[in-house]
Amino acid sequence: MKISFIKPLAFITAVVSSLGFWSGSVLSDDLTVALAAEPTSMDPHYQNTTQNNSLMTQMYSALVLQDVNQRLVPGLAKSWKSINDTTWEFHLRPGVKFQNGSAFSAEDVVATMQRAANVPNSPSSFATFIKGKSFKVIDDLTLQISSDKSDPFAPNDMSRIAIIDSAFINATTEDFNTGVAAFGTGPFSLTKWLPGDLIELKRNDNYWGNAVVWDNVIIRPIKDGTTRTAALISGDVDFIERVAPSDLPNLEKRAGISVFKSVSNRSLYLTLHMTDNPRRAFTTDNDGNSIASPFQDVRMRKAVSLAINRQAISDRIMDGLSSPAGQFSPEGYVGYSPNLKADDYDPARAKGLMAEAGYADGFKLTIHGPAGRYTNDTRILEAIAQMLSSINIDTSVETMPASVFFKRFARGGVDNTPEFTVAMSGYANGSGEPSHPLRIFIHTKQKERGYGPGNRNGYSNAEVDKLIEDGRASMDIEMGEKAFIKATEIAMQEYALLPIHHVVATWAARDGITYKNGALDSTFLHNVSKE
Repeated sequence: MKISFIKPLAFITAVVSSLGFWSGSVLSDDLTVALAAEPTSMDPHYQNTTQNNSLMTQMYSALVLQDVNQRLVPGLAKSWKSINDTTWEFHLRPGVKFQNGSAFSAEDVVATMQRAANVPNSPSSFATFIKGKSFKVIDDLTLQISSDKSDPFAPNDMSRIAIIDSAFINATTEDFNTGVAAFGTGPFSLTKWLPGDLIELKRNDNYWGNAVVWDNVIIRPIKDGTTRTAALISGDVDFIERVAPSDLPNLEKRAGISVFKSVSNRSLYLTLHMTDNPRRAFTTDNDGNSIASPFQDVRMRKAVSLAINRQAISDRIMDGLSSPAGQFSPEGYVGYSPNLKADDYDPARAKGLMAEAGYADGFKLTIHGPAGRYTNDTRILEAIAQMLSSINIDTSVETMPASVFFKRFARGGVDNTPEFTVAMSGYANGSGEPSHPLRIFIHTKQKERGYGPGNRNGYSNAEVDKLIEDGRASMDIEMGEKAFIKATEIAMQEYALLPIHHVVATWAARDGITYKNGALDSTFLHNVSKE
């Protein structure tokens, strides 16, 4: 039994091409790509972030894959079925080899799961997809996965874990970074990584799936969107992601360029620290004295939400390439609640709530975020700071490279706790099922069960926890979705997180190159091809 948990997503692709400076040129068998961010590691299990995961899908395969709209399709498992409510059986693809020549078998899956759940110093662990599951080898090509409770999302979870050669179960993250252990079963293999400069991949001629058209791929990390556009126009690169919104109209008109757009499930959000254990250093009174987090009070969290002019951010900073958000899931996705809308901009009401909460005179705040990780992220943070300052929250902004930000965001504080009082981050539902953001960001943190690994602000609600767990245990998909929607509604009404907007994903390429895009704003190199 194969189950898809994403409703059909309408997406638009605009292609503009005509005679231009590449007219008549012969495409090389090598592809040069400019990405907005580079991975923090070549270890496929080190950090569960978009830029890491999208690249790892090129070097490694999972048991289950996703198509461009996140429907589940066979990967290293050619088929799977539920034996009962708690057990799934996966039948593995025969004849698959790792890039070092080792044969793939069920033992590699078991070893992978043991390692992936326990990578030292992981800023964002994959354990949430593995905890509570046991793995039993039936034979070389048959595997059973069992859970203590009903687990309808086990195939979705298995689409998130890159399978490694069991010989490297004890390999360190550095072993993968240097290439010593970086052998997967994906369409490309790693040949070089120079952090901050380039990543080189070569085609895996023994890949079990559809052959890719590129002999070699060179990836250049270019954080600035306008610089990426310039590199494409000059011919220094063949393909770019996350076109700067201000550049998009010109690229769509430019001869020799093709532009691709999709409504994505990428959202941008704020976390607000809701406990005072430990106290964080980035809120003070107006005289500079440390104070407890004001955001323990739901009225203050709501005040911040009302002070953010989401439509202005979309119109003026994103040039229309975003839509204001009041929940994680965009309309059309499983788990979307029609009862939740983005808060209207209402600074007067925000000031009233602050007065009710005892903060009429305001306070000082520093908000944090990554620089260059998301489209116009620094400009968005600066705009939010101005909006908050207008309601007497004297707000400054501190940004930093994504690799630094996410480490501090996860465990930069006292006793390896999250460091920041208010931070901006992004999220894209890589699993394609509705409980993913809920169990990661909303559920009370329970490390031993794999719940709440991304809960950076201390939100906790027992009713919400139960709804998430009940939904994940229900083999009735519709009943499960109802539980997730109710959990979402409660959490958003309590401002567990503050969604800002959903992103329209963009890519651009030189003439003769096409891209198969869909629900995710990630770039998947095997979907870049020649026309």
